Amino acid sequence: MTSVLVAIACLLAVTLGYSGLCAASPFGDCRKCHGMGHELTTDRKGKHKRGKDCRRCKATGKRIRVGRWLCNRWARIYRAGTDTPRPKGIR
Repeated sequence: MTSVLVAIACLLAVTLGYSGLCAASPFGDCRKCHGMGHELTTDRKGKHKRGKDCRRCKATGKRIRVGRWLCNRWARIYRAGTDTPRPKGIR
């Protein structure tokens, strides 16, 4: 019984920690370019040089986190579903 409670507590801590991270910092580094905004290539001598811009993050180096994306989607659907029309006499 105690192992179940420990597992639930750990899962709750991870969930609350990630939701706090998404609230405090909604953008994270791009996973493709590692936050640089472009890829690195090498010339024939082996020196690193700047490559093409990252298409995934559009050369910003930042992407919205999955948890923040889900939160934004939920809020958008909630607002669209609870929007009530105004009465005709009120502008």
